[in-house]
Amino acid sequence: MRGFRNFLMRGDVIVIAVGLVVALAFSMLITAFTTYIISPIIASFTPGTANGLGVQLGNDHNPKTFLNFGFFISAIIYFCIFMAVVYFLIVVPYKHVQARRGQVVFGDPAPVKTCPFCLSSDLPAAASKCKYCGTDQPAAAV
Repeated sequence: MRGFRNFLMRGDVIVIAVGLVVALAFSMLITAFTTYIISPIIASFTPGTANGLGVQLGNDHNPKTFLNFGFFISAIIYFCIFMAVVYFLIVVPYKHVQARRGQVVFGDPAPVKTCPFCLSSDLPAAASKCKYCGTDQPAAAV
């Protein structure tokens, strides 16, 4: 069980799991947008009827041409609540456990600087030479 626990507590596994959950929630948001906003615009060329918070395009009796803003707003609210739950029930406890192990996860990115010669913008702030052009870097201002 110790090996399985160590495997699950690796940073890569948790980061990937959180990424997949975010992708799933975002996918639901996109699906709602296309189903309830884009599809009715495309289907506005055929007859039918619909009810709800939104605007009817074309014929009043065609549900396929109803821009249903209510469902889309619900999807946005669902996405926000879902992401808050993921953050407070997965990310925060994981950060706490990893901090007790001496590892920083989901922290601020390391400071970087730009090389004044080749304009590479991803050099570590403490770098004394550019990793791309090899020029000496000026001392960091304190």
